[in-house]
Amino acid sequence: MPRGKHRRPRTSPLTRGVVAAGAGTAALAIPLLSATAASAATPAQAPAAASAASQVRSVTYTTVNGDTLYGIADKYDTPGGWRQIYKDNRKAIGDNPRLIHSGLKLTVRTTKTASTTAAKKSSSVAHATQASAKTYANNLDGWIRQSLDIMAQKGIPGTYDGIYRNIIRESSGNPAAINNWDSNAAAGTPSKGLLQVIDPTFLAYHVPGTSLDPFDPVANITAACNYAAARYGSIDNVFGAY
Repeated sequence: MPRGKHRRPRTSPLTRGVVAAGAGTAALAIPLLSATAASAATPAQAPAAASAASQVRSVTYTTVNGDTLYGIADKYDTPGGWRQIYKDNRKAIGDNPRLIHSGLKLTVRTTKTASTTAAKKSSSVAHATQASAKTYANNLDGWIRQSLDIMAQKGIPGTYDGIYRNIIRESSGNPAAINNWDSNAAAGTPSKGLLQVIDPTFLAYHVPGTSLDPFDPVANITAACNYAAARYGSIDNVFGAY
């Protein structure tokens, strides 16, 4: 490069001001455009958000024997599931979400409309009709499988293995088993049937649609599983006297 003085091109104050302002305007243009775009998008998004919020409504549900928070949440498609119901009704339910007394008036959030509720009810009736028409073997395997189908309809958790394991421990699979020697028997309420349930517990957790005879295998299993679900979360969680 040849040595020498290089002339700096002259720039008038006005030109310099325009250049500086131009750079500044360019720098500010990005956030301004973004803010404008965000503002423009808000009205379009608002109806969707409002629509989603309007789909959730609250209903009052009165509990009955055999209810679980899990089953109620499933019935009403409650956002947040059984934990949300417990959170909204903790004062009424108490400290144990697994122990639900009948007659409680619970506030339940639901995303269902009357039409979807009616449709599900119709589907449940059809399913119950199919289940009642189904035949089961009159043995331990058949009793467990029939109980599981009823439990599925009522939202009562439990598996074949969990039920079978507890039956073998409690009664060795004898539906006529009765305990006449322990403290329950001494109090006048001996444990009965496949899962050794005392009468007060059987009546409290009896599942509608099953026999009122505590020695009936299916009624005994279903009531015991309903009780275990309320107290332990599931019959699967029971590994000893309960």
